[in-house]
Amino acid sequence: MDGTNPGMPVRHDWKLPEIEALFDLPFMDLLARAHAVHAAHHDPNAVQVSTLLSIKTGGCPEDCAYCPQAQRYHTGVEAQKLMDVDAVVARARAAKAAGASRFCMGAAWRGPKDRDIPKVAAMIREVKALGLETCATLGLLGEGHAQQLKDAGLDYYNHNLDTSPDFYGEIIHTREFEDRLDTLEDIRAAGLKTCCGGIVGMGETRAQRAGLLQALANLPEHPQSVPINMLVRVAGTPLEHAEDLDPFEFVRTIAVARIVMPRSVVRLSAGRQQMSDELQALCFFAGAGSIFMGEKLLTTGNPDVEHDRALFRRLDLHPMQVGGETPDAGTLHADILEACPHLA
Repeated sequence: MDGTNPGMPVRHDWKLPEIEALFDLPFMDLLARAHAVHAAHHDPNAVQVSTLLSIKTGGCPEDCAYCPQAQRYHTGVEAQKLMDVDAVVARARAAKAAGASRFCMGAAWRGPKDRDIPKVAAMIREVKALGLETCATLGLLGEGHAQQLKDAGLDYYNHNLDTSPDFYGEIIHTREFEDRLDTLEDIRAAGLKTCCGGIVGMGETRAQRAGLLQALANLPEHPQSVPINMLVRVAGTPLEHAEDLDPFEFVRTIAVARIVMPRSVVRLSAGRQQMSDELQALCFFAGAGSIFMGEKLLTTGNPDVEHDRALFRRLDLHPMQVGGETPDAGTLHADILEACPHLA
């Protein structure tokens, strides 16, 4: 019951040995099985395209070992105030011109204060008015915050589990794993869709990667979007010298995520700048159906839009659209530079 048949029930009772057994399958067998699940539930030639913007950068009081925005690490990221609504809308308009169907706004907070919510809500309303899906990642939410964001037109809230419960304490000490589960419960209760995944390549074992996917797959509701991030090592963070994860192990992680959460959209997320086109193609075959497009993921690099467009053409992939046609590359870059002249 891995979800290959669309009529099969989605499971929320995965045992760790079952998921480890999927990881242990011969590589080609695993990919074939994952692709069959993917094709049973999704258009395997379509990729959902999102753009992520840091609306408030740096100065975070958390101690996440991978994060260059933590104020306690010396990474060269300077703390900045919350962006103005007009500046966010300009970036959202450029993202739509680039073919994005969803615009994600991230703030380096432990969690927003009550006074921050109306400002973010105004951004959400304006971005939504452009015809884009909206997503926000703001950290831990206080009482009533999720409902206020929902009322403003928010579609998705991102709150990653980051890693398995038994490895979590090696990476983060300022927030408990259960805090993340509580925030996800609040998000679901407000009727928001969840975007929830994790990071691999932080020194965890294969069993711990399986544990992350088990935790995600056994949530009361599978996240509608599951970003799988490859660690981007940043100088000044505790993980700057972490060993590289075998690229094929990353593909295995994508494939197993696809099998255990068959209806979720698995996103090939951070780390794409270090991935070859061939590796990305394997990930798409294994079940990745979403990417972030744009020059940055919060504060780290990402492949540029033109490269992604060329890759889509080579693989005969097409972006999912909220509405309208995808412009050609010339129109795309003209629109981006008009909205964001600082990128020139």
